[in-house]
Amino acid sequence: MAFTNEQLERYSRHIILKEIGVKEQKKLMNSNLQRQIIHATSDIGKIKADSAKESMQNINPEVKVIAYHEFVNSKNILDLIKDYDFILDGADNFPAKFLINDACVISKKPFSHAGIIRFKGQLMTIIPGESPCYSCVFKEMPPKDAIPTCRQAGVIRAMAGAIGSLQALEAIKFITGTGKLLAGSLLTFDALDMNFHKINLPKRNHNCTVCGDNPAITELVDYEQPACDL
Repeated sequence: MAFTNEQLERYSRHIILKEIGVKEQKKLMNSNLQRQIIHATSDIGKIKADSAKESMQNINPEVKVIAYHEFVNSKNILDLIKDYDFILDGADNFPAKFLINDACVISKKPFSHAGIIRFKGQLMTIIPGESPCYSCVFKEMPPKDAIPTCRQAGVIRAMAGAIGSLQALEAIKFITGTGKLLAGSLLTFDALDMNFHKINLPKRNHNCTVCGDNPAITELVDYEQPACDL
């Protein structure tokens, strides 16, 4: 059975994984596993924010969902997050992640960072003024193309659901005041070995340019990744 062009596009992030490839993806196609759970084939052509809103409200009509049809940048992010108690960072690029960190620290908004690639994922929670921020841990943005994207390296789609659910748990715990947050800790997950590892991070860096005692970054800027040195 040969893949259609549409199937190659849909399953590309699985196919380029050496552990999956064409052979194993064909096995998955004989099951009911889907690439995404919030968007359906009938949603093709729709704005993703709108189709996600429809899916959530179909599950629970009482949920208030506000869809934003714009890219986050230094000019609009503070206005976008100002009415929310907890922010979930699901961005897939470093400039956005550093911007989200800056905006949340400046506005004192707690947030959950997460990242996934291939069969691995990680997450941590930042409480501005209390725990180390994203810049404390990942001090500098890696050069452009130094780290492959999910489109380049692949990602097992169930990883997004696993890490996303853990982010949702962090939000629930924060809002209800229940349990211990991943503030000051980085949780990593290797799906191939089914291994979770919790790393205790150094305390907040008082010299951090974002959350330090005398921060150098007090206004938001749009980041660009530096080019790789050849």
